Amino acid sequence: METLDEKRYMVEETAGYAPSIGRLLSMMHYVRITTLEAAQGLTSEELDYRIGGQGNSIGCLLYHMACVEEVYQIVTFEDRNPTETEFEKLGVGLELGEKAHQIICNRDLSFYIEQLSHARARTMELFTGKDDSWLDEVSPFGQDHEANNYFRWFHVFEDEINHRGQIRLIRRHMEKNR
Repeated sequence: METLDEKRYMVEETAGYAPSIGRLLSMMHYVRITTLEAAQGLTSEELDYRIGGQGNSIGCLLYHMACVEEVYQIVTFEDRNPTETEFEKLGVGLELGEKAHQIICNRDLSFYIEQLSHARARTMELFTGKDDSWLDEVSPFGQDHEANNYFRWFHVFEDEINHRGQIRLIRRHMEKNR
């Protein structure tokens, strides 16, 4: 029997999910595999490295990915904005920047993998109760736009892809400057 990792290059239905949701999840799975590969083997010090001592660290970017996924769980599955308490928990990871670097540091890779895994497990659990028509449901997106749930979940992994690129750049810079 093939594992999901062996099928990483197949965008296909996922057992237990509506067809389009399964395809979306297979894309999200591929993105997550490649993100974890980009961070594989990094030490706590390497996860905190910032180019020129500025910008985001790899650890902050990984934490951000988990927070984005959690926010979109709230927005799409619960059809509401995060509460003040939820935003207190997720806000530093969403906003990134210097404050995030001060708070999100000195962690092992296992911490970030746990955050990402926890968020993804919840996403997969929540998707089991949805049919493909749910992906087409439209609601406000920011001040001036509307978006459907398909776009929102595409945005979750599109954001991860962008930050994975940053992770690779930071890692190459760090390795070049040792």
